[in-house]
Amino acid sequence: MLLIPAIDIKDGKCVRLRQGRMDESTVYSNDPVEVAGRWVEAGARRLHLVDLDGAVAGKPENADVVNDIAQAFPDTPIQVGGGIRNEDTIQTYLDAGVSYVIIGTKAVTTPHFVADVCLEFPSHIIVGLDAKNGKLATDGWSKLSHHDVIDLAKQFEDEGVAAIIFTDISRDGMMNSVNVESTAELSRSVAIPVIASGGISDLDDIRALCEVAHEGIEGAITGRAIYEGTLDFAAGQKLADELCPHERSRLDAFAPPDRN
Repeated sequence: MLLIPAIDIKDGKCVRLRQGRMDESTVYSNDPVEVAGRWVEAGARRLHLVDLDGAVAGKPENADVVNDIAQAFPDTPIQVGGGIRNEDTIQTYLDAGVSYVIIGTKAVTTPHFVADVCLEFPSHIIVGLDAKNGKLATDGWSKLSHHDVIDLAKQFEDEGVAAIIFTDISRDGMMNSVNVESTAELSRSVAIPVIASGGISDLDDIRALCEVAHEGIEGAITGRAIYEGTLDFAAGQKLADELCPHERSRLDAFAPPDRN
């Protein structure tokens, strides 16, 4: 299982939110590029970037920061989300060196958009499904929809997404343990990799996820825990590698085709 450090960007700074609330943010660094370097040096094999301002605005607001990180670490796959609502934005990010783009709000509000971009950018599209009580949220988690997580996940799998990121909003940034049950239920419903997100706080959460890794949970995003020190990133990845020696993540081995 691949442990993926999160770098959430707001006003050009590296921050973390509590349950997605923009008014409850903690600034961890004024230099997200330096933060990315810290995680790469610690052994990160992928980075998860989120343009928080872009998620709310519906268009990239911190693209320059994302581009700087992609250029600084060209050998580290980067997945980025937040405000990606059209093909031009996807193309711009891929041209800058980003490996994967994450479609969130647009996937829920305009599902056929996912099918279109999977055809146009094969193997580069990840869908982010952010849920609260089983229902999907949109617009930077400010709105709840009536869509069911598993139903949409199956649809997106058929359309060719590379992976699904599942976030339990109620646990994100709270460090009160990942929702293993809901994540495993989702991963059993699809054959593509599922990446867990929200609530990871320590090595016990890594152990709990590894116990169900065979269900299809092949990655886990961690944020506040690695910034506040309740989880040592290098130790977490080492533990995941030890506990899942025969289930090397497809996220680790897979590289999207070069579009140049």
